[in-house]
Amino acid sequence: MADKNFHRSRYRPYVDGPDPLAPPVDLREALAEIGEDVMSGVSPQRAMRELLRRGSQNMRGLDQLREQINRRRNQLLRERNLDGTFAEIRELLDRAVLEERKQLARDLDDDARFAEMQIGNLPSSTAQAVEELSSYDWRSPQARADYDKIKDLLGRELLDQRFAGMKQAMEGASEQDRQQITEMLSDLNKLLDAHNRGEDTTEQFAEFMDKHGDFFPDNPRNTEELIDSLAQRAAAAQQFYNSLSPEQRAELDQLAQQAFGSPELMSQLAQMDSLLRDARPGLDWDNAQSFSGDRPMGLGEGAAAIRDISELEALSEQLSQQYAGAELADLDLDALERQLGPEAVADARMLAELEKALSDQGFFERTADGELRLSPKAMRQLGQTIFKDVAQQLSGRSGDRRTRQTGLLGEPTGASREWEFGDTDPWDVTRTVTNALVRTASEPGGASNGVRLDVRDVEVIDTEARTQAAVVLLVDTSFSMEMEGRWTPMKRTAIALNHLISTRFRTDELHLIAFGRYARSIDVAELTGLSPRMEQGTNLHHALLLAQRHLRRFPNAQPVVLIVTDGEPTAHLDPSGEPFFFYPPHPQTIALTIRELDHIARMGSQITIFRLGEDPGLAEFIDHIARRVGGRVVAPDIDGLGAAVVGDYLRARRG
Repeated sequence: MADKNFHRSRYRPYVDGPDPLAPPVDLREALAEIGEDVMSGVSPQRAMRELLRRGSQNMRGLDQLREQINRRRNQLLRERNLDGTFAEIRELLDRAVLEERKQLARDLDDDARFAEMQIGNLPSSTAQAVEELSSYDWRSPQARADYDKIKDLLGRELLDQRFAGMKQAMEGASEQDRQQITEMLSDLNKLLDAHNRGEDTTEQFAEFMDKHGDFFPDNPRNTEELIDSLAQRAAAAQQFYNSLSPEQRAELDQLAQQAFGSPELMSQLAQMDSLLRDARPGLDWDNAQSFSGDRPMGLGEGAAAIRDISELEALSEQLSQQYAGAELADLDLDALERQLGPEAVADARMLAELEKALSDQGFFERTADGELRLSPKAMRQLGQTIFKDVAQQLSGRSGDRRTRQTGLLGEPTGASREWEFGDTDPWDVTRTVTNALVRTASEPGGASNGVRLDVRDVEVIDTEARTQAAVVLLVDTSFSMEMEGRWTPMKRTAIALNHLISTRFRTDELHLIAFGRYARSIDVAELTGLSPRMEQGTNLHHALLLAQRHLRRFPNAQPVVLIVTDGEPTAHLDPSGEPFFFYPPHPQTIALTIRELDHIARMGSQITIFRLGEDPGLAEFIDHIARRVGGRVVAPDIDGLGAAVVGDYLRARRG
C-alpha cells in the first residue's frame, strides 16, 4: 500500500526583500567598466553613474528601466481616451428615449402626442438633454429605469475617482446608502477643515474611522495618512478634469448636478477637493494629459490612469537621477513593482547594492584638492583585470608564450623561512605540516580534534636574491594621442605593467613619466584619471631628464627604459626651465633629445621605443635614434600595445 504520509510543497515568488539566492553583484566587472570610463577622461563619480545608467549583461540599468516607464506612459496616452462615461451616458439616454417613444406610439391620448414632441425636440447636448428630462414624467418603466441609471452612474463615477472601489460598491445603491455617503463626506470635510486649522485630534480621527472606516479599505492610521491617500486621488480627478476638452468640461459640470438626483454630492466633493488641495498644495493639481487612443475610459478609470501616469512620471524622474542630491535610495520600489513588476524591482535593488558596495568597499578616495579618484584597492583590482587581458594576448603570440618563467623569483637555497604578508614564494609543505602538528600537540586537548593549519604554521622556500630592475615607462600625453584613439590603450598599458611589477616583481622599481608640452612624474592612479589637454608639444627631452633622475637612484639595478609615443620631439626645456615648442621639429629640440638618449644609453639601459601610427617621418626618426643608442623599435597595433610593452619588459627582465 502506498505511503500516504507525504509532504506537499508550495512555491511563490520571493518578495520579502532581495532574493537570497540571486548571484552577488560582480564588482570586478563593474570596476573594469568604471575604469574604462575613467581612463577616457570621465570622473570616477560620473563613471559610476554611467555604469548604473547602462547596467550590465545580466542587469537592466536605470536608462532601460526608465525607457520601459516612459514607454508604458506613452502607451496609456496613445491607446486610451476620456470619452467612456460620456459615451455610456449617451447610450443610456438613447435607450431610454427609444423605449419611451415605443410606449408613446402605443398610447393614443393627446398628452402622448405632446410628449412625443418634447422627446423629439431634445437638445443635441447630452448634458442639456439629461437636465431637460429631469422633470419629465416617464410612461415607460424601462425608459425610467435607464434614465435613473444615468444619475446613479454619474454619482458612482464621481465617487470612484476619489474613493477606491466605490463604483462597484455603490451599484444598485439604496437611498439609505446614498445618505451614508453624504454623511461620510460631511464628517470628512469637518475633519479636514479641523486639520487645516491645526485643531484636529486623535480622538476625532478615531471617531471618524469607527463610524466610516468601511469606506477606507487601506485602513489609514492617522489623519495624515488619510489625507495622503485622498489627496493623490483628488489630484488625479482634477487632472482628469483638466485633460478634458472645453466642451467635455462643460458637459461634465452640467451632468454632475444630476449625480444621484441631487447637486448636494457635487457640492460636498468640491468642498473636499478644496480642503485636500489646501492640505497638500505640493501635489500636481494643475497638470493635464493628452489622451489620443481608441479605448474609452470612465471617470474613475480615467482618474486611475492619470494616477498611473503621475506615478510613472515620478518614477521616470527618480530613475533619471538628474536632480540635486539624487540617490538610488529615492526609488519608490512599491510604485516600480506596480508599474513594471517584481523583476524591475530586483534590478533596481541590485543597482542600489552595486552602488553601495562600490562605496563601502573603498574603491574611491578624495585627493588633497577634494577630487574623487580610484583608490589603491580599486587600482589593484583594475590592474588585475587589465593584466589578465594582456596576458591572454601574450599567450597567443609566437615564441615564448609564458609570462611567468621558472627561476624568475630566485633560486632555492635549500632553507625555509616563516611566511610574511605579500610572499609569493612556494610553500615548504613538509615544514608547514610539521609546524601544524607540533603546535596542535602543545595546545590543550592535543590532536584529539584533528590538526588544522594556521597562518603561523606556514613556511616558504627561501630563494636567493634576484636581479633588480629600475624601469621607466615614458608615455606620450600630447593631444594627438587622444585624437587618434590612443589615449585609453596607453593608460591600460601603464596599468598592466604596474600590476605585473607590483605583484610579481616587487623588488623592481617602476617609475611613470607623462610627457606633452612638458613632462612630469605621475603615479598610476593619477595617470588613470588624467584628462587629455588641448596642448601642442612632445617634450621627450624633459621626460628623459626625469628618467635619468630615477635611474640614478638605483645604481645597482638593471635600467630598463620603455617609451610610448606617436610623434617626433617638438618641444624641449630651455635653460630657464620653460618648454620651447616648434613645429616641424627644431634642430635644437632634436639635438637635445638625442643627447639625453645618449646619456641614458651610457648608463647601460635597455631602451625600447613603441612607435604608434604610420607616419613615415616618425618611423625614419625613431629607427635612426634606436640604431644610435642600440635600442629596439616596436610598432604594435593599438590593441596590442599593452602586450607589446609587457612582453618587452619580460624580455628585458630575463636579460
